[in-house]
Amino acid sequence: MRIGVVSDTHNRLPNVQRIVALFNAAGVERVIHTGDVTQARTIHAFASLHVPLIGVFGNNDEREPLAAAAAEHGFAFHDGPLHLTLAGRRIVVVHDPRELAAVRADEHDLALHGHDHRYAAEREHGRLRFNPGECAGHMAGHNAVGVVDLTTLEVELLKF
Repeated sequence: MRIGVVSDTHNRLPNVQRIVALFNAAGVERVIHTGDVTQARTIHAFASLHVPLIGVFGNNDEREPLAAAAAEHGFAFHDGPLHLTLAGRRIVVVHDPRELAAVRADEHDLALHGHDHRYAAEREHGRLRFNPGECAGHMAGHNAVGVVDLTTLEVELLKF
């Protein structure tokens, strides 16, 4: 199973349209957003995804309108940490990487976060901590989202 990972879209609707196209073309089976969608209109832009979207709230999110828009499209957003099991992999999703300090490392195979807009793909004891980095920026070619293969925990960065 391959999942798409995106963070910190911050209402950059042209970028979200590109992100949706990238994930649809990549054939991911689910997309996980690690927070800072910000407003409901961005959730509406994600409605063109061919797969479910799930995520956590970030520090800049307007929670009630965002949650309502997510529910309208069959998506779900939660307070972090969010614990999931997909394809036999235990996944924890947070917005701020500092939140991972409160999560036992041995309780997950994959930790996803955002917040700092910096790419991170760190491995330790067979586990992966991943942040796809910047995707709300204005500079073409410096924005990215990620695809994680849950079988191998290999990461593919999709730049745009």
